[in-house]
Amino acid sequence: MRRLLRPLWVVLATIFLIEAWLWDHLQPVVARVVDRIPLRALKAWCAARVRHLSPGASLLVFVIPALPLLPLKVVGVWLLAHKYFISAGMVILFAKLLGVGVTAFVFDITRNKLLRMAWFRWLYETILMLRARAHALLAPFRRQIELAWRRLRRRSSASFVQRLRRRVQMSR
Repeated sequence: MRRLLRPLWVVLATIFLIEAWLWDHLQPVVARVVDRIPLRALKAWCAARVRHLSPGASLLVFVIPALPLLPLKVVGVWLLAHKYFISAGMVILFAKLLGVGVTAFVFDITRNKLLRMAWFRWLYETILMLRARAHALLAPFRRQIELAWRRLRRRSSASFVQRLRRRVQMSR
């Protein structure tokens, strides 16, 4: 049974790590956008308001920004159903990136309050543990891909150098 479930776990771990990668890489991008656009004052204002909220109210602040993205995702699915694959992909990707970015921004503001709730702290720590397990599960695959990539680069660069030498010799 374990052998049958392993591919499923690998796929789930891959999806999970893609989500984690997006989170890690979009959080700094959102921070840079916030720094460039005069939203620093907005972030400070939001953080000041959240400081006065209860953890439960902070949870609402964390969840509510995801709601306006639902219609955008529905539009993406509608486009997909009507065979507008490129447009659907672009809309879904935009909604995904925007959602992760906004969630990262809001989580940064509400994290301390949310972690005061025992169930949320447990969920947060469980997700971090699952992330570590996903990394461990995919580590052998990642090493194999990196080795194959290095071999391919060495071959292609060696091939390129050989072709370049032949051309130089032929031109003499």
